[in-house]
Amino acid sequence: MKQTKSSTLRKVLHYAKPYNNKLFWVILSVITLSIFAALRPYMVKNVVDVYVEAKDINGLIFYVILMAIVLILEVGSQFFFTYIANWLGQNIIKDIRTELFNKIMKFKLSYFDNEPVGRLITRTVSDIENIASIFSQGLFMIVSDVLKMIVVLGIMFWMNWKLTLIVIVAMPVLLYATRIFQKHMKVAFEEVRLQVANLNTFIQERLTGMKIVQLFNREEIEYENFKKINQKHNDAWQKNILYNSIFFPIADIVSSVTLGCVIIYGGFSIVQGDHLTTTGDLFGYTMMISMLFNPLRQIADKFNVMQMGIVAADRVFEIIDRDDLIQSQGKLTAPIFKGAIHFKDVDFSYGNGKKVLNGINLSINPGQTVAIVGSSGAGKSTIINLLSRFYDIQSGSISIDGMNIQDFTLNSLRKQIAVVLQDVFLFSDSILNNIILDNDSISKEEVITAAKKIGINDFIEKLPGGYDYNVKERGVMLSSGQRQLIAFLRAYMNNPSILILDEATSSIDTYSEELLQNAVEIITKNRTSIIIAHRLATIVNADLIVVMDQGNIVETGTHIELLKKENGVYKNLYNSQYASAVNN
Repeated sequence: MKQTKSSTLRKVLHYAKPYNNKLFWVILSVITLSIFAALRPYMVKNVVDVYVEAKDINGLIFYVILMAIVLILEVGSQFFFTYIANWLGQNIIKDIRTELFNKIMKFKLSYFDNEPVGRLITRTVSDIENIASIFSQGLFMIVSDVLKMIVVLGIMFWMNWKLTLIVIVAMPVLLYATRIFQKHMKVAFEEVRLQVANLNTFIQERLTGMKIVQLFNREEIEYENFKKINQKHNDAWQKNILYNSIFFPIADIVSSVTLGCVIIYGGFSIVQGDHLTTTGDLFGYTMMISMLFNPLRQIADKFNVMQMGIVAADRVFEIIDRDDLIQSQGKLTAPIFKGAIHFKDVDFSYGNGKKVLNGINLSINPGQTVAIVGSSGAGKSTIINLLSRFYDIQSGSISIDGMNIQDFTLNSLRKQIAVVLQDVFLFSDSILNNIILDNDSISKEEVITAAKKIGINDFIEKLPGGYDYNVKERGVMLSSGQRQLIAFLRAYMNNPSILILDEATSSIDTYSEELLQNAVEIITKNRTSIIIAHRLATIVNADLIVVMDQGNIVETGTHIELLKKENGVYKNLYNSQYASAVNN
């Protein structure tokens, strides 16, 4: 359910609680700023009425010095207020961003299946920056302006109630215009934020997939698509500009007409000998009308800034408040597993109602190497996603060493399981950091020893800088085979009880495959291992082969046993691949 503006603001202010002492100083500076600012025009009135008209030079000099002191105090209050308000805003968004990122890190993978990465980047970066403006340019500035207006209006009444009535008559017009302006600007800002998110998503996806764009000659098509999205972004901002262009001239006209009326009425009063109105009043009122109407005019602008911050906060809290976390009531710390895995009557679907797994029953003994084969979409990768609890099953149970995996804490469970995927992801960092993932307990010497053991140290040492070689974003400086080898070493350094290879030997060169097969033999030794592969030649020596089709286990057995089955699914798969290899 969509939050109201007030409830969103309350949520944001909740994050200010740890900084209550700074909040006190902000409030104090707001009060002093409004008092000093309102004193200036009143002092100008006194200068004119008391010292200028009386031609009192000494008194005039003294009063000018006094005015200078008040001005310095006002500037000091303004500086202190601006600094503390911005400091507070930046610390609050730091806390919100930390909470947001922590929440995103714990979401189910199904959330990322449906949420564009560009949109999440917008929420984490630009939307949160806009929340800071609630404090730096919005809420506190509005409070400061309102307080200043109240003090100024009080002084105006005390100085000359007749002239003040003229000013008050004009204020409802400006207040009404401000209200209409705010209403339309809220809608405009929501559209702007939507188009910013769409633009970020589009750019992020195209930059990430630039190879596909160029490979399929889609440059012109994507250029035209970008122009359309960019135009929508521009249109949203143009509407924002239009509303500003209408409102601010109206505000200026109301302010100027009011000032003219005050001068005309006050001038006639002085000429006609009205002792209630003085020349000093006119000087003071020209300043006070500006101090009264400018904040009122700027409040609308500051409301827009705050509105944008609140719209951004709505989007951020929409993510923070989501219940997409993996449910983890597990309290047990997973021990070093022996590796006995049991799937019992496991059903699973990705949320579209179509089952991906249908009553799966599978037992894997400790230290066993089990291969899972089948066509694309058969449910092979789903099994390993469930074992690592990236997704949760709808029914049935999955246990390791006789304990339900849901009884373990997520961190301790995943620490015992290492996965090497076909599409290896490497960070823009050194090879060493991509292997240890900033784990200070693993030394470089240990990594080199492990690399030598599984036979990939030579290839790393030949790279410029060796283990300090920066592989750039997603590891683009390495071949697919080299990335796989790095991923293998990363998994090995984790010393898992259970190893999972998901298509880890596909789409690599012959040299890398030889290294990888050697690494497989070493890393799977005396360790429960699950290998998922299309290339059946890589799993012929597995202790058990599980054949899947449309979410069901249709055959199990060793390579020899399965080849003996007449018209068996595995036999047909193997024969078709073997025949294809011979023909090629």
